[in-house]
Amino acid sequence: MRAVTITGENQFELREHPDPVPGAGEVLVQVRAAGLNAADLHQLAGRYPAPPGSPPDIPGLELAGEVLVCGSGSRRFAPGDRVMGLVGGGGQAELAAVHERILMPIPESLETLTAGGVPEVFTTAHDALFTQAGLKTGERLLVHGGAGGVGVAAIQLARLAGARVIATVRSPGCRAQVEGLGAEVIAPDAFGEHGPFDVILELVGAPNLPEDLLALAMGGRIAVIGIGAGAKAEINLGLLLAKRVQMFGSMLRARSLEEKALTARAMERQVLPLFDSGSLTVPIAAELPLERAEAAYARLRESGKFGKVILTM
Repeated sequence: MRAVTITGENQFELREHPDPVPGAGEVLVQVRAAGLNAADLHQLAGRYPAPPGSPPDIPGLELAGEVLVCGSGSRRFAPGDRVMGLVGGGGQAELAAVHERILMPIPESLETLTAGGVPEVFTTAHDALFTQAGLKTGERLLVHGGAGGVGVAAIQLARLAGARVIATVRSPGCRAQVEGLGAEVIAPDAFGEHGPFDVILELVGAPNLPEDLLALAMGGRIAVIGIGAGAKAEINLGLLLAKRVQMFGSMLRARSLEEKALTARAMERQVLPLFDSGSLTVPIAAELPLERAEAAYARLRESGKFGKVILTM
């Protein structure tokens, strides 16, 4: 099989690899689409290694395709079934061996290529907003980086849950599209003036944290799931105490099989039906074939894009 292969710091090329063989409880997936994410850039830079058991040199945290072969003891899916899932690595390849418990059926309304941009962003957003931060109907949510994949997913899920959503968007060209998802869009420079917020989804990182605390309502929650702009900040613990703030950090990639399976089942119950009902969409910023992986990564690095960058096989 062919796969995007890391050859050095911020270097990769398309290489041939032996076809993976599914183990007990696994299925072999013919990958049709793989979403690109900021985590892939961190892995290329040597800052985010794959967890044990995942290919160390093949990036890719999400994939969609069809089941080719079922390993011993695998019973959830049959050959030919359309599946998608969040994986520890190895998604940007023509084939992938994936444990059946972390895979999900692709909703009938979704094309397989579009489904390649679903697992990472919607699972991340759903877990952070509802499992971690406990977002409730009527609460005010601030999403930092509303035009990115996770931001787009979070806005839609929060609106459907009855929350009022405010989103920061740096690129003027993306603001109308984010507003179309139902969010009030603001510039990121003075977001504190629009508080107080019950929940803040922090996708940017450390530079926002001091003002995040100032902008939180009493008993507010901050879910930190992105640190692209920096990982270290000086914060006022007095505010954290006075406001009874809860701050969460969340990373899906390093979780155990059991924990990942729980997030997949939550997605199946609470999120996937919303695609078939037409309530959720997956905006695609770019869709490029595996042979043009360098162009896909260049697009991922660009600012001012709305939605996901997808590699197709």
